[in-house]
Amino acid sequence: MSDLEFNKNDDYMRLLISDLKRKHGKILLGGGKNKIEKEHKKGKLTARERINYLKDSDAEFLEIGAFAGYEMYTEYGGCPAGGVVTGITYIKNKQCIVVANDATVKAGAWFPISGKKNLRLQEIAMENRLPIIYLVDSAGVFLPMQDEIFPDKEHFGRIFRNNAQMSSMGIIQIAVVMGSCVAGGAYLPIMSDEALIVDKNASIFLAGSYLVKAAIGEEINNEQLGGATTHCEISGVTDYKCKNDQDALDKVRSIIDKIGYSEKAGFDRKTPTLPKKNQKEIYGIIPRDRKKPYEIRDIIERLVDDSLFDEYKKEYGKSIVCAYARIDGWSVGIVANQRAIIKNKKGEVQFGGVIYSDSANKTSRFIANCNQKKIPLVFLQDVTGFMVGSKSEHGGIIKDGAKMVNTMANSVVPKFTIIIGNSYGAGNYAMCGKAYDPRLIVSWPTAQLAVMGGEQAAKVLLQIEKSSLKSKGKEIDLEEEKKIFQKIENKYNEQISPYYAASRLWVDAIIDPIETRKVISIGIEAANHSPITKKYNPGIIQS
Repeated sequence: MSDLEFNKNDDYMRLLISDLKRKHGKILLGGGKNKIEKEHKKGKLTARERINYLKDSDAEFLEIGAFAGYEMYTEYGGCPAGGVVTGITYIKNKQCIVVANDATVKAGAWFPISGKKNLRLQEIAMENRLPIIYLVDSAGVFLPMQDEIFPDKEHFGRIFRNNAQMSSMGIIQIAVVMGSCVAGGAYLPIMSDEALIVDKNASIFLAGSYLVKAAIGEEINNEQLGGATTHCEISGVTDYKCKNDQDALDKVRSIIDKIGYSEKAGFDRKTPTLPKKNQKEIYGIIPRDRKKPYEIRDIIERLVDDSLFDEYKKEYGKSIVCAYARIDGWSVGIVANQRAIIKNKKGEVQFGGVIYSDSANKTSRFIANCNQKKIPLVFLQDVTGFMVGSKSEHGGIIKDGAKMVNTMANSVVPKFTIIIGNSYGAGNYAMCGKAYDPRLIVSWPTAQLAVMGGEQAAKVLLQIEKSSLKSKGKEIDLEEEKKIFQKIENKYNEQISPYYAASRLWVDAIIDPIETRKVISIGIEAANHSPITKKYNPGIIQS
């Protein structure tokens, strides 16, 4: 690669990262500055201020789902971060999950994406056996969309099912009621191990004063009905009455401080070292034009400790690179799509980003080896799919791909997925897409997720559109065809953007490539809290 090309790539990546930070900065404001000021006038902290106060001062906060709801629900004024701020952090040097309703966004009401986001964080807590702290401040279900959040299996009620399941698993749950907590949502804090409530600003009840009057004719205010004094001195529903937000969060820190340490999974870690090669050179390596090839080893060298890795079957199945390495001291097995055009020992040219039979077989064996050795797996996705055509079909690409999916899907070591470029079709599946339970899945700003690339999809959709018009007796000229194609491609490209994926929680976060090591390290540390109890059994594999 020439210096000029490198610099152009670098400039393009920095623009993407700048755009990422700009969009995230807007999300950080939640419902806006006016809403934040209103919370402060009530003597309340915002969701993000509460998390910042609660966590250790020098601790990272790995935010999960910051872009949830991005550019969704526009008819209702939007729902920044899904109206709930969530992530992994450290409290009293113990790794914890925090879920904090954002009262500046529709009074913390639950949109469909809010429920999905809460369930995702509970899933992370259950997989990794991490304590979870709920900072509750919510007006309940967003009624105009109640049909999309209330009755189904993965809707609001699943949260309380998970509360019960986590309790039976011995996973610590602490809830702090810091504002409204109404209707079915009232069960969440009480199904936690311990429930705290802030005096004057917080309340818990199944029905508020207006509904009580309408239902049974009783006149009572919300404080008498379900305030801190009521529930700490009369009903016994809550365990601690706190003076204000800060007092409540101090109490949580004190509770967490006394938690005993649990058994570890035993993943290997040595003293971390930085890559010898400059991590920021990644910006210049990833091409602006996603059709152009690049060497994936150049990326790996800038992600792993000392820029060193032991490559498995280097000369075989070259379209996927498999390697043992360390990231932030943790031992990992890396499975990465090779984007360079290569030639195998049979003299056959293999295209970058494509999975061939030999690479699928190699990867299957490597995944099995990592399970045997108790080594977490890291997938670096830049994949367009499996090779097609008569030669591949006759060579058994379907069974070889199935073998790869089988060994990966049944893996018992934790998996982490980084989407660095393309994530198309069955390639997304085989390289541990969201459907295959990676402990964390994040994307770079260069990512695209779709059944196929925008141009290819647009061509297919154009043919369908032309056939439809033809059946109606309408022929289109070349100019009209170009307009239709452009319209189709633009719409499709919107849907394959990483922001579209992140808004729907298909990925947990969009990150600066420089943050990749941190995300993987925090993820493995979380996974290390959960010993592996299931035996690795890939099941029936057709050879």
